[in-house]
Amino acid sequence: MTTLVTGIGELVTNDPALGPGPLGLIPDAAVVVADGAVAWAGPRSAAPGADRRVDLDGRAVVPGFVDSHAHLVFAGDRAGEFAARMSGARYDGGGIGATVAATRAASDGQLRGRLHALVAEMRRQGTTTVEVKSGYGLTAADEARCLRLAAEVTPETTFLGAHVVPAEYAGRRADYLALVTGPMLDACAPHARWVDVFCEPASAHAFDGAEARAVLTAGAARGLDLRVHANQLSAGPGVQLAVELGAASADHCTHLSSADVDALGGAATVATLLPGVEFSTRSPYPDARRLLAAGATVALASDCNPGSCYTSSMAFCIALAVREMGMTPAEALWAATAGGAAALRRTDVGHLGPGARADLAVLDAPSYLHLAYRPGVPLVRALELPGDAPSDTAG
Repeated sequence: MTTLVTGIGELVTNDPALGPGPLGLIPDAAVVVADGAVAWAGPRSAAPGADRRVDLDGRAVVPGFVDSHAHLVFAGDRAGEFAARMSGARYDGGGIGATVAATRAASDGQLRGRLHALVAEMRRQGTTTVEVKSGYGLTAADEARCLRLAAEVTPETTFLGAHVVPAEYAGRRADYLALVTGPMLDACAPHARWVDVFCEPASAHAFDGAEARAVLTAGAARGLDLRVHANQLSAGPGVQLAVELGAASADHCTHLSSADVDALGGAATVATLLPGVEFSTRSPYPDARRLLAAGATVALASDCNPGSCYTSSMAFCIALAVREMGMTPAEALWAATAGGAAALRRTDVGHLGPGARADLAVLDAPSYLHLAYRPGVPLVRALELPGDAPSDTAG
């Protein structure tokens, strides 16, 4: 069964072979979908026939957002912590412990219910691929449980046992590191594609460069690919370590030295920026222009989590990137789609060229520019085509 999606006022393909610029823009466009994949994309006047037809009446279409950094398996609420920050309290990662306690106490059904609700919320806002981390269990059994649940909604599951040192290991960091790199990793590796670590040398809660290296090398030895929470709270070794070890992504990148920027500019490691965190913690925003000028590949992601950034809206992150980080609307959209795909080392998502997964996001607007032009307005949704293969966020 083939479907002709026509009446597209503006189509963003992210395929320069199909249209001008990195966005591969096609005005007055159409797309043919077959078996859940893009079979053809181009001007409406040249569209081939299909078994059925969907007319979008001049709306813009962009690739579904690829959210490459999210923490969706959790219980509890930290609205009070947010209110305290808005009154001047500093974010240092310490509140994660409250979510750990709530998550450990929750049933599978409670965790699953919130996870699926958040994934559905994301899809209603145009996100069709999402990475989901563990990190709120911090025991071997709870981390494995979180990853098994995450795998119900996405193949992009990340083991983050090295999120913080839990309260019961206070003063015994070496013992917790041995747990993370040993029995906990053994329990979690079968359910994960990635391993991640919160690398912050100045934090009492996170892990320094040597500890982060131990976590990442142990994960790599178990066949997991690498990601790093890097340089969020202060300058440190996280970015350089990510590049050295060939991590797919260094995430946050808030505090960067010139050497960090140069390293990212010459590496395959993607700089994933999370502007919703800076919004929610009143922290300085990363300098996206500096990274782009150095030739770094930049992604945008939501970092949806109950503490430092409880938003599921990639469109909101695009608007923040344009307003606060100096990105153009085109750069921000590319980063939220093709950039996210690069951060996940995926070639089947983040674009709408032939062979890509048919993850079409429809805007109730004539142009992608409205994503930043109309911040906070629910303009975008994933297009549902009955009978087609589900996306990563079908849940």
